[in-house]
Amino acid sequence: MFRVHQELDDKQETLVVGLFQQNSQLTGLLAELDEKLDGHLTQLMKDGDLSSKRKSIFTLHTLGLLKVKRIYFVGLGKEKELNFPKLREAFGKLFKTVQEAKVQELSIALDTFASSSVDVNEAAHGLAEAFALSTYKIHDYKQKSNEPEKKIETIDVFALNEDPVEVKSSLEVGYAFGQGTNSARTLTNMPPNLLTATELASYSIQLADKHGFEYEILEKEEMERLGMGALLAVNKGSEEPPKMIVLKYQGKEEWTDVIGLVGKGITYDTGGYSIKPKDGIVGMKTDMGGAAAVLGAMEIIGEIKPEQNVVAVIPSTDNMISGGAFKPDDVIVSLSGKTIEVLNTDAEGRLALADGVTYAKHHGAQYLVDVATLTGGVIIALGNDMTGAMTNHEPLFEQVLQASHECEEPMWQLPITEKDKKRVRNSKMADLNNSPGREGHAIMAGAFIGEFAENTPWVHLDIAGTAVTSKESDLGPSGATGVMARTLATFVERFETIEK
Repeated sequence: MFRVHQELDDKQETLVVGLFQQNSQLTGLLAELDEKLDGHLTQLMKDGDLSSKRKSIFTLHTLGLLKVKRIYFVGLGKEKELNFPKLREAFGKLFKTVQEAKVQELSIALDTFASSSVDVNEAAHGLAEAFALSTYKIHDYKQKSNEPEKKIETIDVFALNEDPVEVKSSLEVGYAFGQGTNSARTLTNMPPNLLTATELASYSIQLADKHGFEYEILEKEEMERLGMGALLAVNKGSEEPPKMIVLKYQGKEEWTDVIGLVGKGITYDTGGYSIKPKDGIVGMKTDMGGAAAVLGAMEIIGEIKPEQNVVAVIPSTDNMISGGAFKPDDVIVSLSGKTIEVLNTDAEGRLALADGVTYAKHHGAQYLVDVATLTGGVIIALGNDMTGAMTNHEPLFEQVLQASHECEEPMWQLPITEKDKKRVRNSKMADLNNSPGREGHAIMAGAFIGEFAENTPWVHLDIAGTAVTSKESDLGPSGATGVMARTLATFVERFETIEK
């Protein structure tokens, strides 16, 4: 896929060059190309045809003046204003353009994309991540034509005066981050009749085998024996068996400072007897977006191998209606021993996560991050571009927040007050109720999960608004976004032990 070279030759058919806003005459490679092209680059810039505006793409056919047949110029704007996210977007726009032109091999003069704020290795990471993300296509089930699809097969990267081993490593890491996100996208986009809890477990086992993770898949009988009454209650209306999926990555000699990643794996959510309206039920195949994010993060972790310990836990089932389904007014007993009065069967994700969080702690998790497409309330509060976050431990949240900044997956912290906790604990029949009302609904869901995190440092991420997008972007199509896969992996990679 990627080949790294230290010297630029003239054997390429397609060359890609970055173009910053020029304050004076062209320099470096651009000056060399301009000279060989008899000053045409300078003239094109004067005429306004060749622009340095960020994300502008200009294709120049050399018509035999050079051995290179075509050159793609990528506008980067002012050098001092370029940062990693902006560069990654520019690369995304480039790869989409090249893919549409059915170019299969291209060469990139990486040095022309580096700046004072983004070095060559960071540019390599951004290039590879953007390549994976921007060229991703939804895996659909339409009949395909017999004509073979042309796509980018080889990318030659020219990094002059740089260590080729380091550049190649940066490319591989960036590509791993992109591919992990794409895997999360594919899982989230899958139809619910194909992605059952059983299939999600099978996928997890394949991932574990590939990367050498330990794994455990709890079946219904084992859950009953252990007392996972919250997850089992959600499963009662289903003909599909539930699964409690556990993956363990050990990056340290001893199983200490364990990070627990817990993902909501509801493969389809009808709402149960608190059934969703017809407009709200379509698209509920994406209700396992949290599980997809965790599995995408584990794929990245398996590739980059950080010196951390991670346990991933995914409680998985669908939420269906039958004569045996759980009902509003039921009282159930969770794995933690806490009893729960069910007031809303459509508030099922927090029930599954309750047992997932408790089981992660049973596996030694000392820090917890749960991620879930949990509430419509978070969309009302924050819209579709911002993930809602809650925590019981600010230092842990700061590390997750920093990772989200690096990956440009923004989040906003919502509060959990003592009054919020009292609302969740307000039940005449049980220790907790699962839905105290519409007011502050996203916060109520977070407060409920916090009752099971207890004193363990914990961050809750509600991705109901960000797991899916209706618009395509420079870094991918509409549909599932794979949000938080990169943030979770970056958080794990950068994690610093917190003094307790």
